[in-house]
This record gives sequence, structure tokens and C-alpha cells, in this order.
Amino acid sequence: MFDELVAEGAAVPVEGWDFGWFAGRATEERPSWGYAALMGARMAAAGRALDLQTGGGEVLAGIDRPPPHLFATEGWPPNAALARERLAPLGATVVEVGEDADLPFPDGSFDLVVSRHPVTVRWDEVARVLAPGGVYLSQQVGAGTVRELADAMMGPRPVDPAREPARARAAATAAGLDVRRLEAESLRMQFFDVAAVIAFLRKVIWIVPGFTVEKYREPLRRLHGRIAAEGPFVAHSERFLIEAVKPGALTPE
Repeated sequence: MFDELVAEGAAVPVEGWDFGWFAGRATEERPSWGYAALMGARMAAAGRALDLQTGGGEVLAGIDRPPPHLFATEGWPPNAALARERLAPLGATVVEVGEDADLPFPDGSFDLVVSRHPVTVRWDEVARVLAPGGVYLSQQVGAGTVRELADAMMGPRPVDPAREPARARAAATAAGLDVRRLEAESLRMQFFDVAAVIAFLRKVIWIVPGFTVEKYREPLRRLHGRIAAEGPFVAHSERFLIEAVKPGALTPE
């Protein structure tokens, strides 16, 4: 059974941010603030909006009413191609640009910038491309997210504080933005078999950097035995919501 589950997890396509395959194999609680609905409401009221690190455009594609001018960025070419196809009905322009790179937009281009689970945040660039009075809304991955699974694969290790919400507040403030909302939650996750673990680690590559089935076969075997003996493997995802405003007033188009 272990070998069959390993083969199944290793074969799952991992492009984009569609987690539909995990239905019945893993679960994750959702944050109470409802990022997709929040973002959709802001998009409906925006004139010029930008979604940073859109992945395959899965979340952005769910908005009911796109703004007149909609842009998205993505750094991984396969995801950028998916996003162009998925977001075409919204009239969105998808620009391929790396997570750490300068944004290819003029100063003050957008009254709304959003990002779900950015790998990195260039706060200086976010502040630059926001118009005065513009809003940055983002759901981000917190420090120590899914640490139980990382520890099971690599052994116990200290939590990197780089993703602490307080650090995001400080960085946003240093870039000249006013943080008006900051909330954090710890959310229960369950993995019902080792195939789900493998697919997750292949998809969310920063949990166990450099993960391959071959490299981590023995920890995976131990985890398989643990699930068989004790039931689903439980971990916790850390999430926080940050909303920041660029001082000033929006100028109507």
C-alpha cells in the first residue's frame, strides 16, 4: 500500500493553486475573515487593480465583477500561462515577473493591490505602484506554518520569525503605508494518507525545501505507519490578513 500511495502522490499535477484533488484526502480550516469574498468586494469597487503572484489565477477568477483595468503578475511560466487562459474572460492582463523583481508599472498606477499567499512582499514596490488613498489587501502565510509536517520530514527545527505578522506591519509602515487591519489565525489541517502529504509538499514547495520522494522516502514511510496506526496526521497552517493604505486621497479617473 505504501508504494502505491507514493506513486499516486508523485503523479499528481501540481501546477497552479487548485487544491481540488485533495478532497477526501486532506482538510484545512479556512480563516474567519474570508479573503476571497473580501477581495471580490474590493475588486468590484476598484478602478485599477493588481493581483500580485496570482498563481494560476484561481482566486482572482472567482470575482463577480472585475474592475475596468485589471492586471496580475506571476513569476513561474507554467502558472502564468494558466493565469492568462483563466483570467481572459475578466479582461485581465497577466505579466510574467519574478516575486523579488521590480514591478513593471508606473508610480501610482493602482487604487487596489491584492495578493494571496505571496512568497515575498516587495513593500517598497507595493507602496510605489499604489495611488494615494489606494489599498493593499493580502492574506499571507504566517511563521511556523505546517511546522508539524516539516518537523516530521526534517526533524525539529526553530521557527523562522520572518513571517511574523508584526514584521509585516513594521515593513509596511517603513514603506510609508498605514496598516489599518492585521489579524492572525492558526488553522487545523488533516492528512488522511501519505499520497496527500506528497502532493502537498510537491505543490507547497517552501514547507520542505528541496523535497523529493526519493530524498524523503524513509520519513514518508514512518509517517505512513503513523497514519495507519493513529489516524490522520494533524498539522496547523498559520495565516494572517493585512490591509494597508497609502496616505492621501484617491483622485477620480
